[in-house]
Amino acid sequence: MGNEITDNAPRGRYEIRVDGDLAGFAEYETQPGQVVITHTEVDPAFEGRGVGGALARGLLDDLRAKGVSVVPRCPFIRTWIDKHPDYADLVAA
Repeated sequence: MGNEITDNAPRGRYEIRVDGDLAGFAEYETQPGQVVITHTEVDPAFEGRGVGGALARGLLDDLRAKGVSVVPRCPFIRTWIDKHPDYADLVAA
């Protein structure tokens, strides 16, 4: 399974494609120095295959590289960060 995660900035979302097919996305809003993640969705055809986790990891790695903080308003992303404390430093105070 080949995953590709991209920042579709014009649509305000990170997208994950699996073997070229759109499998899910995480919507966000930008604010100075931080990104507010508002909603995450995985296509039902891809559920149970780790797509949501791969999307979370990919977008958080990208935001870390960009040097911005994260406000995880989306319950999925908030829970994912809670389960992966190595990403807790990204959460805005």
